[in-house]
Order: sequence, then C-alpha cells, then structure tokens
Amino acid sequence: MQDSGVTRRRLLGSGLALGWGLKRGAAQPQQPPQPREPDVAEVHYREYARCLPEYLAALAGDAYIRRKARLSALDSPAAVREYQVWARSTFIRLAGGLPERTALHLRTTGEFKRERYRVEKLIYESRPGLFVTANLYLPTVGTAPFPGVLFQMGHSTDGKGNAGYQRCCQGLAQLGYLVLAFDPMGQGERTNYPQPDGWLTRLPSADHEHTTPGRQMLLIGDTATGMQLWDAIRSLDVLASHPQVDPQSLASTGQSGGGTLTMMLAAADDRLAAAAVSSGNTENFATRPFLPPGSTDDAEQNFIGSGPLGFDRWDLLWPIAPKPLLVAVSARDFFGTYSPSYESSGHEGFAELAHAYGVLGVPDRLKRVETPLPHGLSYSLRVAVYNWFERFLKRSDRTIDEEPPTSPERDETLWCGPTGNTIRDFGGKTPHVLTRERAASIRTPSAPPDLRRLLGMETPGPAARLEIRGRTRYSNCEVLALEVNTADRVWAPAWLFLPKRAWTRLLLVVEPNGRNGLWREDDLYPQLAEAGIAVCAQDVRGVGDLEPQFSPGAAGYERGHQAEEDYAWASLILGRSLLGQRTADIVRMAEALAGAHPASAITLAARGKMTVPALCAAALERRIAELYLTDHLVSWRALLESETYSQPFANFVPNALRETDLPEIARSIAPRPVIVAGLVDGTGQAFPRAQAPYAEYREKAEWDFAALSQL
Repeated sequence: MQDSGVTRRRLLGSGLALGWGLKRGAAQPQQPPQPREPDVAEVHYREYARCLPEYLAALAGDAYIRRKARLSALDSPAAVREYQVWARSTFIRLAGGLPERTALHLRTTGEFKRERYRVEKLIYESRPGLFVTANLYLPTVGTAPFPGVLFQMGHSTDGKGNAGYQRCCQGLAQLGYLVLAFDPMGQGERTNYPQPDGWLTRLPSADHEHTTPGRQMLLIGDTATGMQLWDAIRSLDVLASHPQVDPQSLASTGQSGGGTLTMMLAAADDRLAAAAVSSGNTENFATRPFLPPGSTDDAEQNFIGSGPLGFDRWDLLWPIAPKPLLVAVSARDFFGTYSPSYESSGHEGFAELAHAYGVLGVPDRLKRVETPLPHGLSYSLRVAVYNWFERFLKRSDRTIDEEPPTSPERDETLWCGPTGNTIRDFGGKTPHVLTRERAASIRTPSAPPDLRRLLGMETPGPAARLEIRGRTRYSNCEVLALEVNTADRVWAPAWLFLPKRAWTRLLLVVEPNGRNGLWREDDLYPQLAEAGIAVCAQDVRGVGDLEPQFSPGAAGYERGHQAEEDYAWASLILGRSLLGQRTADIVRMAEALAGAHPASAITLAARGKMTVPALCAAALERRIAELYLTDHLVSWRALLESETYSQPFANFVPNALRETDLPEIARSIAPRPVIVAGLVDGTGQAFPRAQAPYAEYREKAEWDFAALSQL
C-alpha cells in the first residue's frame, strides 16, 4: 500500500497545514488555503472493513498460543491436577463467583404415574424468590437407591416439555435412574418475558431470554453464566438429597445449551461421578483459524475476560477428569448450528483432554461419539448416553441396543403451577428484578474512575498522527480524506472539511452511522465549513467504513453473527471492550489533530449511541476543549430500571456501577464544558429535565447548523 508521507509533507509545505485557532482566548484566525497542486490522481485507501476483524483475530491468536503452551507442559498427573484446580477457580471467578446457599423451600405440587415410572412436580428456590420448576422421574421398578441423573435442557422455549428431552428422561427412568429435569432461566415455566396471553416467551428465542437480562447483570459484576450455574448446583442439591438416590452415583447430561450447562457443572461441582455432553458448545473461542467475531453465543456461554487469562470452553471439562466423560456431537454442527471452527476445535480440544486422561492412567473413561444428523438429541445419541451411564454409574456390562418405549406428555401435564409461569403462579422474581435490587444496594463512587482499566483499553502507543489519503474540493471548502492509526491493525478514516476563508474553530464529529452521512455539498458538514468552521467527521470501529467484513462460513451462521452485538461480546471475551476501542479511536483522532497543531482547541460533538464513547474520550483527552452530546443515555444505572431497554450492547461495561457512571464521568471533565442536549432513559424515552444530572442541559436534542455553529 502506497505511503502517504510524501503527499502529506508536500501538502503541509504548500500552505495547507491543518491549523486552527482556539475558540476561547487570544486565537488568531487561520488564513485561507493558498493555491495548491491539482487533486491527487490516485487515492490509496486501506480495506477498513478488515480492521476490526484483524484486531480481534490478533487478540484471539495470542490467547490461543498462550493456552496451547500451557497445555503442552502437562506431562505428569501433578501438572494435570494443578491445571484442573486453576480451571475450576478461574471459571468460577469468570462466572462472577457463587452465592451462599439459602433455603430451597422444596415442595411437591403434584404428580402422575406411568407404567414403569412416576413423575413428581417440584418447585424450589435457587435464590430467595427465584423459583425453579422441575419434574422428578422416579422408577417404579427396581430397588432404591438409584443412580441420580440431572438432565439439563437445551434452548427449547418450553424447557422441560421439549419432546426429545422428555424421551431421554423417560428412557433413563425406565432403565433404573432417578432423573431431575428442571426449567432453565427463561424457559418453560420460568419464562421471564411471557406473551400477554400465553406462557411462552414474547422474545424471538430462548437465547434472548438468557441474554436480555444477562447484559444487565454485567453492569453490576454478575453474569448469566453464574445464575445458570447456580441453578444447576442447587438442582443437584435437590437430586443428591433425595432418599432414593445414591449420592455417590450422580451424573449430569443435556443437549445443546444443556450440554454446555453440563460442562459448567462439571467444572464447578465435584459431586458428579460421570457426565455426558450432547452437542454442547465444545468449541474454544480463541481457536485457529479464528473467524471474527468468533463463536459468540447467548450470554451464559460468553466468558467475559477469558481471552487474556488463556481460559476457554474446553477448560470446563478438565476438572471432571479422571471421572467418566462422554462427548457426543453432530457432525453437521460446524455449518448448521455453530461456528465453522466447531468441528476442528472440538477435535483439537478432545485430543488435548484425551492426553490428560492418558496421563492420569484412565484413557478408557473419555469417549467421543458422533452423529451425521442435525443438531438435536436424536435417538442414537440418547442410546449412547444410556450405555455410558450403564457402564459407569451402574457398573454394568449390559449393552442397551434399543430405547425403552417413550411417549412425550403435553406441556400442561408437566406444569408445576396452574398457568405455567412462576411469576404468576408463585409470585417469583425475575433475573431482572434480582439485578435491579442488587444494583440498588451499590453506591457508585464519585471519585474520578480509572477509565482505561474499566474499559479494557490498551496502553497508548507513540503519538498519533494524521495521514492524508486524498484531497478534493467543493465550491465552498476543501475536503481531505484522513486516517489515523488508532491501534494495532486499525486505521480510523475521517473527512476533514476546511473553510476557504479564515477560520478559528474545529468540530470533531462522531455519528451513529459513521462519517458518510452528511458529506455532500449541500449537507451539514460543508455548510459549517462555508461558515468558517472546520469539521472532522470520523469513523470508529464497527461503524461506517470500519463496519467489519463477513467471515467465511455457512451463510445462516455468518449472517446471524455479523451484528454489532456479536463484536461487542467478542471484544469483552478477549478483554478489550468495544466501547473502549471506540473511545480509543476518538482519543487518537483528537490527539492527532491536536498534535499537528498544538494551539488548536477541539469541540467534540456526538449523538445517539456515540455519545458514550465520546464522553469517555473527552474524560481521557484533555485537549478536547468542549463536549456536545445529543440524545445521550442519562446513566448506566438507568439501563437497570426497566426489563426492556434500547441501548446497544456496545455501550455496556462489566462492573461499571461499582466503579463509576456516566454523570460521574461527565463531572470529571470539569472545568471543560459538557453540554447535553436531550437525554434518554434506558428505554430510549426522553428523560425529565428536572432530574437531569448534568450541569449544562438543553432539553431539546438539536443536531443542525444552528446548534453546531454556535458551539
């Protein structure tokens, strides 16, 4: 790619230096541009769509290499055991820690009988007010105590009522296992966003039932991972304490999300004597090749900050060794359900774990089975689970060739409450309510925050500088195509509109849809330039020309993972929040502008979702003399006030409220002016003027010539 240094030096030497005066104080107007050479014949732009993907791929590659190096040294039982201890403690920390056990208040609300088993309907509280609905399948043949199996559901909206899951529970019960099947958070009777006239979710999927409250939890340092894990641990408490269960013969199994929850339980609870994971998310996030944004999933499967620690999903299965572990997969999942790396990462992760089982002297206790069928707990996978538990829970040589006869029940038959919803039937709390209550007890510090650490920002490198990629003109202004190297592999492009007459003011503008919205001759930016105001409009990562390119892979998967939210999750997993990246892009652009002309003063103007990174940038870069925000989110705390919210996830920061909030960041900028024109609450509605926590507030959100020209 052609270096623009010669062009830039020639441009500056010809009198087109990008100078401007201070808005306040004894500033001297900048003189009009001098006669110059013709427009550049060739413009050499970078492929900006590759910047964010390549930045994340580099972070993932580093995490992958460090983890592989650590695993390669596990050549003794002592080394394996040390790694297991690390994996367990690290996972629990990433999950947000575990709460204290509280009273379960277990009770039975009904039962029904079938030929070889009966089903009890249970409710209990994994946390005070958080009700869990479950079906307990008890064999009516054989002699107690029975081996106990905790069955964990995949992402079926009806939870324990899913037909395939019922078949497995019925089959296990008829084979002599006592089975507890419970509704996960947001599914079945634990649906938190039910339809007004129904019992299932009004959200697009069960994934959304997990992620919608999961985003909010992050703001106070909690995770959906931790909530789901604790439900499983307390459900295992229920199963282990049953008088007909052998507490030394406990196992867990589940399909898809239930397989992943089985992995989590295996990582955190050593009471399991065996486990069978069916179509779980057995794909490492930092894998090779890493196809951005990587295998992001619903909230509980995205381990925030795991990349820098070298921890990944396969580490969930290490603590259970040397106990028996079955890993069952669908070969089609690498293009039909999960990431294109699912199959290759799974083989690699399995081989690493198999080596550990060999080091521990029990290679036969780890097995992988595969089906060619699509994602689901299909017949052959269920039979594989039966045989695995038959061998290692019952210690029997019997081979099960056929599943016992099964017949799924209607959802209503399995309900533990009269209407199929714990909120209506038992006055239960939702995860959002628990999060809001916990947030109310958090007193956000008023001291200036360590924003770089909170946002996961890198240590600044050498001073940023402007690079000119091209130039042209309108009748009323000069137009420069700029870029600034804001991070490794990242260049932020910008338009700079220079007045043709003397000027003293500069606006650095950051728009929700990027720099390309108002560039035309009759648009806002050239109008401001004609009035004597220089305007620099930039893109930040994920926006405008920096919107990331598609990775290769199945169309359905790639379309579904191309959203800004997926890149925000990926960034958090890899330890660099997207908010922090965007903040860095703005800081570096302001630094480059100010560095080229030390006497200049910069007014930073942003609107919509870009006001949060702009606010953070102004707090970090003191050469930003003034800040103007329109349609600005009033606070992170406001995102917890309602179960529905509209702010994009790119503006969420884990543990934010324990360290600062947006009004506190604004106060830290003083005495530089922070002007807020129009505030919105967490749902996107106008915030009352009387309650506005900003010193200089204008109720009307103005983003036009009249407003911006008066800054």
